[in-house]
Amino acid sequence: MELAVSAAQPRLSELIAAVQRGERVVITERGTPAVELVACPRPHEKPGGDFFARVREARQRLGITPMPPDEAREFRAALFDTALSRRVLGVDED
Repeated sequence: MELAVSAAQPRLSELIAAVQRGERVVITERGTPAVELVACPRPHEKPGGDFFARVREARQRLGITPMPPDEAREFRAALFDTALSRRVLGVDED
């Protein structure tokens, strides 16, 4: 959301609530972006504390299910295989 200083002043409480919900709020002066409102972490929360909750929620919304443990182990092993980059780049022909 982008709005002028004159429009932002009477709506400050509403804008603060929007930022806390995760919306982006930019206040402009003479049509040029001047400031962006940013939510501060609350004292009882650590910064990014709800990050994993948001990731879980996004995964559910997208229908992404957790990988079974056996597949996850195989994936990690392949990912950290030192020869992976050579195979991906086609340096090692099978």
